[in-house]
Amino acid sequence: MNGETPSGKRSGPPPIVYILLLVIAAGALWGGRNQLLGLLGARPSLPGLPQGVPSLPQGLPGLPGQEPAAATFPPPSAVPAGTAVSIDGSTSMVLINEALKASFMAAFPGTEVTTAAVGTDNGIQALLGGSVTLAAISRPLTSEEQGRGLRAVPVADDRIALVVGIDNPFRRGLSRSQAVQIFRGEIINWATLGGPNRAIRVLNRPSVSGTHSAFRALVLEGQPFGSGPTITTMERDATTPMLRLLGTDGISYATYAQVADQQTVRVVPIDGITPEAQDYPFKRPLFYAYREPAAPAVQAFLGYALSLQGSAAIAAGVKGP
Repeated sequence: MNGETPSGKRSGPPPIVYILLLVIAAGALWGGRNQLLGLLGARPSLPGLPQGVPSLPQGLPGLPGQEPAAATFPPPSAVPAGTAVSIDGSTSMVLINEALKASFMAAFPGTEVTTAAVGTDNGIQALLGGSVTLAAISRPLTSEEQGRGLRAVPVADDRIALVVGIDNPFRRGLSRSQAVQIFRGEIINWATLGGPNRAIRVLNRPSVSGTHSAFRALVLEGQPFGSGPTITTMERDATTPMLRLLGTDGISYATYAQVADQQTVRVVPIDGITPEAQDYPFKRPLFYAYREPAAPAVQAFLGYALSLQGSAAIAAGVKGP
């Protein structure tokens, strides 16, 4: 009779009930499988993601190669006398390095910290060569650098400021697109921006500079710098000599901490926003890079740098007296 009554009407539950029962049974089997795998120490699998879902970006704090630092390096309670730490790298981190050096050596007598600043890329090469303990870097590590055993932890935030000489007659701000056009060599006269009829002289940092790389990523959105006659690339990554060369027609960029209290330069607002503001557009993290596995001296110094005492030293050092 195939489930029909003599009158021709179907008996029993409607078909939807059987479908629901099958779904419930399948769910129970899946849950029981996962529980069993859990008891056996295995991790249950999850359905695969559809094709075309973008992967997480690399080179950001907390992602591979840029460690979640506080959990990795707890604050040290004691550091043996004779512990030595050497740091080289980004000029943007000079004030941070010096502040942590003084505070760390005062907290742990008998330790020694030495610092230098020859640019991010040079600092990384020194770290790979084993001549320094830490590289102070103002950009994330590349995948190639990570593949060679380097890891990095973010220790501070930084803002990249555009600066002109204090006597530059241009007194306005710039839009983000105008900043791009200047450093791409597309706007070459201050008159285009409402200033005097005078050529814009762009002072660019060398490619070994992490600030150079960060500026290209943040401001130029990956486009190359211009190479026309209005753009001069400095031979050394040194902020003070560059600022002295700005004169009345130059423009350049630097970490804000290095120019905030300078009496010879003026910071140019971007879209009406200055670097002190939370929504300032040109922001980046600063890192310390180290060789994996981290040596005891590295663990101690990074643990201190990431502690409340280290953070206070960084803030005080960057702010200055």
